[in-house]
Amino acid sequence: MPISALIIDDEKLARDELKYLLDAVGDVDVLAQGENGIEAVNLIEEHHPDLVFLDVQMPGLDGFAVIQRLVERNRLRNGGKDAEPMPQFVFATAYDQYAVRAFDVNAVDYLLKPFDRARVAAAVERVRTRIGTGAASTAGAAGAEEQPEDAPATSSQIAALLKLLNRSQSGERAAQPAKLVVQAQSRLLLVDQADICYAAIDEGIIRIVTRSFEGHSKCRTLEELQELLDPAHFWRAHRGFVVNINHIREVVPWFKSSYQLRMNDKQQTEIPVSRAQTKRLRELFNL
Repeated sequence: MPISALIIDDEKLARDELKYLLDAVGDVDVLAQGENGIEAVNLIEEHHPDLVFLDVQMPGLDGFAVIQRLVERNRLRNGGKDAEPMPQFVFATAYDQYAVRAFDVNAVDYLLKPFDRARVAAAVERVRTRIGTGAASTAGAAGAEEQPEDAPATSSQIAALLKLLNRSQSGERAAQPAKLVVQAQSRLLLVDQADICYAAIDEGIIRIVTRSFEGHSKCRTLEELQELLDPAHFWRAHRGFVVNINHIREVVPWFKSSYQLRMNDKQQTEIPVSRAQTKRLRELFNL
């Protein structure tokens, strides 16, 4: 029985090359092709393929963010649980061997560019074996320890892969993810940390404000949120606010030697600096 597949890559030549090699391998039915991460998410949810060939480096939403968005949507639809099967993912990547080994350990395959016919055939065969071994499995139906070695990757395993890759790409220096999940109405958006202007807590709800939109974090406290943020750029200016120092537009002198920060969001929000943080403010900007 043919394997249903999608090809997602922002380079047309790469898509054409991979389609040609898959046709040569045989028994792979390419249902559709996409050129960016947004198309990838939509095509996966539309076609429910067995297999997705996914480029790691794409503008906007990269390969990791695609998988993270699928995981979050899956859990949102199923009350926080992994209840739906995830497709097999084969990454097209130029990452170093450390990251490639991370793919292998976490039960997803990889292809290094430029593609090699024998390697493509081996990846397809490996996926075919997994599908045959664990066809009845659903994402989250069992813990990773209970899964057969060749069972399809669950969304929780994919999430573990994302965490590992975030560490490897930062040289093991920190566990902060490159992106944060922000809920805006019914959508779960992956936001680059660099795009966040500030976060504020009000009656237990944490607002995340960027220059273009506002949403909410699922973190329960600002302390929990700070653990996810890069401490080199985010500062707890006040007990109710965490600010991105790169988005401070103006430091405004206030009463009794205190200060306020005018941010560069659409509202040019003014955020108070607590007296305990005044010294830190002066150190940051040589006041």
